[in-house]
Amino acid sequence: MAARPNLVRPIIVKKVIEQAHGGHHGGAWKVAYADFVTAMMAFFLLMWLLGATTEKQRKALADYFAPTIVRTKQESAGGASLFGGDSIVAADNYPHRAGQTGTRSLTIPKDAVGGPKEAAGREREKEKFAQVAKSMMERVQKRGDLKRLARNLRFTVTTEGMRIDVVDDADYSMFVLGTSQLTPAGAKLFSEIAKPIAETPNRLMIRGHTDAAPWSAKTGMNNWRLSVDRAEVVRNFLQYRGVNGDRYARIEGVADREPYNPADRFDPRNRRISITLGWRIETGN
Repeated sequence: MAARPNLVRPIIVKKVIEQAHGGHHGGAWKVAYADFVTAMMAFFLLMWLLGATTEKQRKALADYFAPTIVRTKQESAGGASLFGGDSIVAADNYPHRAGQTGTRSLTIPKDAVGGPKEAAGREREKEKFAQVAKSMMERVQKRGDLKRLARNLRFTVTTEGMRIDVVDDADYSMFVLGTSQLTPAGAKLFSEIAKPIAETPNRLMIRGHTDAAPWSAKTGMNNWRLSVDRAEVVRNFLQYRGVNGDRYARIEGVADREPYNPADRFDPRNRRISITLGWRIETGN
């Protein structure tokens, strides 16, 4: 009988690796739960308030948490003070550009600072502006050699005051072309408008304008400098003829950036001098 082979049983090692517990998944659920509980609390509190308060009390609570803007009139820009803490161009869409006028009435509260006195003062200022413009036109038209230049004077009431534009045209130039030297006709015209300006106490602002004609780099001149130089020449000219030097509030040049005729930046009318008589509101009785 053959001998049985010596069978070696294989040793099987079974390794069981226990994974650690995943742990909690952060605190996001706690935040969400807290928000939910808070929302429910607010909801039940709201339900209780609706049932336990009067309409007047609920209105007071609503105004406390969300203040409302009280307008005394829907068609007015007024309020508790002159503008009710608002701008004249905000709530009622008042136009704010110089060439526009509002269409809605402005309510001035009875106890507001200013108001009717300032409004009356501004009307008196407009009347004075009209007198100044009339005086200038009469003086120019009485001079036979200047009568044709009356059309070169333009008068506009703006938010800053009354602007007097002395405008060039194809047949007239107040300065020698490309310089800040007054022409004989320009000097005569400014001499005539100087006296009415000297007789007013209003502050003055002078602004020079040019057309868009280009300059050679070799000249050392440009439209910015030219517009400022021309405004300064006019200031000096007016002061020499009796306009008090303390009245000038601003002298500036804007080159060709504010053309009289935007459609044609080379239009001679873009060359002009703007003299503004500022508002001088009287608030006394």
